Amino acid sequence: MASYKECIEAEYEAIEKTLATLPQCPLSELSSLELSGTAILLHNFYNGIENILKQIFKMRSIDLPEGPSWHQNLITSAVQENILSENLSLEIKRYMGFRHFVSHGYAIDFDPEKLTKLTNNILEIFEKLKEEINKILI
Repeated sequence: MASYKECIEAEYEAIEKTLATLPQCPLSELSSLELSGTAILLHNFYNGIENILKQIFKMRSIDLPEGPSWHQNLITSAVQENILSENLSLEIKRYMGFRHFVSHGYAIDFDPEKLTKLTNNILEIFEKLKEEINKILI
């Protein structure tokens, strides 16, 4: 059975592959199908973050939130447990809201401008996440 650290490293790797797949051209040049694919990649990015947080909660024997607001409560609890900084949690919540939109809506008519706002600094957000998480893994 893989250790928590190995599971987190595997999530990092999956997120890195996801981010490497994001389009490098202006999103306004993409077709509806390509924008939908970009939206799914952003959705996957957030899911990877949740998977990392769940591993840390298990590692620390912290109960995982339940109920209809468990996604939001996971982020809030991660801040309360000093896993994530407040600033990073605010960035992550933008992706959580987008994940909700993608999961509960139709994958059509994505606004390239809104997607661009989510892709612009995604690499920096991921690096900050790894920095904060790796401090706890030492």
